[in-house]
Amino acid sequence: MAKILVVDDEVEACNVLEEFLSSKGHDVHIALDGPSALSKFQEVKPQLVFLDMIMPGIGGLDVLKEIKKIDPGVTVIMVTVVTDHEQAKETIESGAYDYITKPVDLNYLENVMMVKLME
Repeated sequence: MAKILVVDDEVEACNVLEEFLSSKGHDVHIALDGPSALSKFQEVKPQLVFLDMIMPGIGGLDVLKEIKKIDPGVTVIMVTVVTDHEQAKETIESGAYDYITKPVDLNYLENVMMVKLME
């Protein structure tokens, strides 16, 4: 299936997504902060990135912009507790494919992911 990078400073959130996505046959990699996300992104070259918005140090929006410089075609889905419509708009304008709020509906997440991967 797909090579996926999950980026979130909350270990439990990473574990939930990793378990769910791995059970669907995907190759899942984890990063817990912005710098390790950028390093892991270059190492793994994923097709899809689930990226938390709020992280210490380099925030999700900055990571998104850097990822898009490295690979403009990669699919990035923001996953966050922030429900600010302006922030959602900014992430989409910066190249995110979608903006999903926590707690994540795993069925919705899977549908969004599969639609994008089938394009």
